[in-house]
Amino acid sequence: MELKKWIIKFKPEWDIHFSDFDNETKKRVIKKINQMEQPLRARGLHSARIKVEEVGQYRIAFFQDEEKGTKEIHFVGNHKQYEKWYKSCSF
Repeated sequence: MELKKWIIKFKPEWDIHFSDFDNETKKRVIKKINQMEQPLRARGLHSARIKVEEVGQYRIAFFQDEEKGTKEIHFVGNHKQYEKWYKSCSF
């Protein structure tokens, strides 16, 4: 049985903080996003539906749809930006 790769989608405005990163950080984050296509499960965040991948001090927050095989990225930013974003969301 072959596992299928995840399809990565991006929610509008996911890159508000990402666009301010230096080029090296952007490369590291993009590399992690590319790795997210692999058929592996992501870790969940407490009881919320949101999943999180870490790249050093940076966070990639996304929703994972098992049925459709998609991961939709909602947020990329540093830890402080992530905490502020998470508190402002209603899941």
